[in-house]
Amino acid sequence: MKLSGTVIVDASTVIEDGSVVVDDDRIAAVGDRAEIADRYPDHREVTADIVAPGMVGGHIHSVQSLGRGISDDRELLDWLFDYILPMEATLTADEMAVAAKLGYLELIESGTTTVIDHLSVAHADRAFEAAGEMGIRGLLGKVLMDRRSPEGLLEDTEEALAESERLIREYHGSFDDRIRYAVTPRFAVSCTEDCLRGCRDLADEYDGVRIHTHASENRSEIETVEADTGMRNIRWLDEVGLTGEDVVLAHCVWTDEDERELLAETGTHVTHCPSSNMKLASGVAPVVDYLDRGINVALGNDGPPCNNTLDPFTEMKQASTLQKVDQLDPTATPAEAVFEMATVNGARAAGFDRLGKLKEGWRADIVGLSTETTRATPLYDPLSHLVFAARSDDVTFTMVDGNVLVEDGEVTVADAESIRSQAREIAASLDLDEARKNARELKP
Repeated sequence: MKLSGTVIVDASTVIEDGSVVVDDDRIAAVGDRAEIADRYPDHREVTADIVAPGMVGGHIHSVQSLGRGISDDRELLDWLFDYILPMEATLTADEMAVAAKLGYLELIESGTTTVIDHLSVAHADRAFEAAGEMGIRGLLGKVLMDRRSPEGLLEDTEEALAESERLIREYHGSFDDRIRYAVTPRFAVSCTEDCLRGCRDLADEYDGVRIHTHASENRSEIETVEADTGMRNIRWLDEVGLTGEDVVLAHCVWTDEDERELLAETGTHVTHCPSSNMKLASGVAPVVDYLDRGINVALGNDGPPCNNTLDPFTEMKQASTLQKVDQLDPTATPAEAVFEMATVNGARAAGFDRLGKLKEGWRADIVGLSTETTRATPLYDPLSHLVFAARSDDVTFTMVDGNVLVEDGEVTVADAESIRSQAREIAASLDLDEARKNARELKP
């Protein structure tokens, strides 16, 4: 297959009339369209106005997709304990499967080809199977919660770790290595020291298994961790082994000088979720400082209940403009830096090599977008357009590992309307009253 149009190879290279050739799961060639046509005359050609690397969602909650809009205008711990945890606790295995499919459907429709996905405590198998079925690439993990957790989510520490190990053996490297595993404690507030140390031990036992958790998203969270441990959040995570080049920490909004130095020294990855941080009024992450220190910063949507979309293009715009206003500097986080956060930086955080650029020999994760909109008129700079003007509904083509998931704007790997219909039915039937009462009693 040949994908032709204005080709954005990476943040610094654009081919105005180019083509990308895909053979199996890899990019075979990238270059001028006429030259590629001569070299590959028998490859089927698909055209798009812009051809770009697939976006990487560096922190996603696919299974929270059924909670979109149920908890607006609340701060983090109220949002979590009054609404989100009760919802997760009530979902059956079949409902969790639909929730995951709905999340992955939105992601592939929106041009996201790889996710670092923070699932839930129960029924994680169904999300792994959904990811395999939908064709998305991902680093997925079952959530561990062994304290301050409502009925349906609270687990015995050893049982939680044992279940995580079972899932590693079952799914790490599955679906032709498209799906990998991340040990996923929810956050220090809901995990004991034994659980957190056990997560590190477990990740160390298996090659390529990473760790993914939340950290320092909200001041109340940090106060709770400090009351429990006598340490600030990042320092505590480091103490129990949850920093390093195999660790992805979502948010990191409230960090001090010592913690930032620690993140840089250990090579820990940070995922910035600007829309979520703004909507929950969590604060502004010091992204400019992180990048200046050489910390790898990825970009994520977080979950639909605190965003409320999984649109990666909106997230790029928010990431750039939020830092500009915070720094009072219009040159902060330019389009090139933000595009790297959404592509190669996210791939690096997820642990997938040769991903996030359209280069020969790299993985064939590619998206195509239409510019036949008023928003794209005129179009002087395609990279600027992607970061500041494009939207998810501009996506017409999505490919992962050389497999076409969306073509001509239509999903090819699933019955999209059936998934949406099932999701509506489940959402209408959810009764959270009892679970909410139970969760509220545990809120810090």
